[in-house]
Amino acid sequence: MGPGLRVWVRRAAAFGLCLLTGCDGSGVLSGGDDPAPPPPSASRPAILVTPGDGSREVAPEGPVKVTVAPGGRLESVRFRDNKGAELPGTLAEDGASWTPDGLLPLGGTFSLDASAVDRDGARATRHTKFSTIAKARTFVAFFTPEDGSTVGVGMPVSLRFSRPIADRAAVERAVRVTAEPAVPVAAHWFGDQRLDFRPEQYWAPGTKVGVALRFKGVRGAPGELGTQTKDVRFTVGRSQVSVVDLDEHLLTVRQGGRVVRQLKISGGTPEHSTYLGAMVVSEKFKVTRMNSQTVGLGDEYDIKDVPHAMRLTTSGTFIHGNYWADPEVFGKDNTSHGCIGLADAKGGGSGETPAGWLFEHTLTGDVVEVRGSAGDAVPPHNGLNGWNLPWAQWLAGSALVPGGPVTPAPTASPSSVSPSSASPASSPTGRRPSPGVSGTARASAASTGSPTLH
Repeated sequence: MGPGLRVWVRRAAAFGLCLLTGCDGSGVLSGGDDPAPPPPSASRPAILVTPGDGSREVAPEGPVKVTVAPGGRLESVRFRDNKGAELPGTLAEDGASWTPDGLLPLGGTFSLDASAVDRDGARATRHTKFSTIAKARTFVAFFTPEDGSTVGVGMPVSLRFSRPIADRAAVERAVRVTAEPAVPVAAHWFGDQRLDFRPEQYWAPGTKVGVALRFKGVRGAPGELGTQTKDVRFTVGRSQVSVVDLDEHLLTVRQGGRVVRQLKISGGTPEHSTYLGAMVVSEKFKVTRMNSQTVGLGDEYDIKDVPHAMRLTTSGTFIHGNYWADPEVFGKDNTSHGCIGLADAKGGGSGETPAGWLFEHTLTGDVVEVRGSAGDAVPPHNGLNGWNLPWAQWLAGSALVPGGPVTPAPTASPSSVSPSSASPASSPTGRRPSPGVSGTARASAASTGSPTLH
């Protein structure tokens, strides 16, 4: 055989191989996501594989897909790991596409062999290999309230995620909240890192609530998987809803709708008015520090031992004891930087003072409804205060309803969420978020077992 004939034979063989395997013009196997896959022809169908041959760091959710050009039909797809074990997949009824079932194992190398036939009986095959990322980023949810706790009738189920959630619908499906006695419970997203659940009205006393978190393997965002499987249960205690009248400087405590005590208070000044609306007690501290620098008010105050403090907003609104003010202001004037103050003794040890009595008879989850002729409405996302949203608006905040949230809503907390309790410094103003204290994901255990009033 002469040199010219040998060259012709080699070229013909290479051309024949391309017809079977889908090569490009250079004789190299084309990648599955090449921008210009081989066009279909009367001699064989074109097979497109994603990801491309030799791809690395593929996310566990892929995408992995095999498609065939119009007029062609996939006959078989074999998807195997580096040990030869086959991974299951689903072929579309019309044979036009194939996808694997579920997420891909991390840190694996995989081969995919596909064969197809067109309407003229011409066949083609495609072989690709790729590998997945060794370790996916993970997310968990910090939950409120604590497992096994007894809470007030206003306590929502609040989940704060360690990473922003892009696929909110998938994550929301992985949460189930049940109640005994049964009551409809709905979800609402506050931004991309917080998901709350509540019924239309406050919980009925004695309700037992179960929260099933099934995030393990759930895709929260590209390349990010949940790792958490957790069951949380809590019980709703007696009904206590207190009403603060800022104009009358009076707090009225009701249990089961019955007035059990009235206490004189001092609210925020016109320059630092107290938020209006329904606010839920989220944390309790017998003594805590309040520093004006944490909310941008300079050196106006730094009180290291504020007694009987109960948080109402993430940004720093508290209802707390006050031993440093003239006792005559309670029931008469609004003098605070936005908090609700009650007469108290230094140290937080006495339960006989107005503030001490309220502290001892309050559970986390109890509701404080603040009313007045002046002041801003509390933002529903500032604290556990979603009760200030009408039910229809609350329902619209679910990712599982038409028109649900697709872009982040404003949030009062930073993106980094800590499961710890309080920071050493808290703010009594409620006007601006405090970098040192906002973002607390769990309610303080100090409220568990607080006595009820008979």
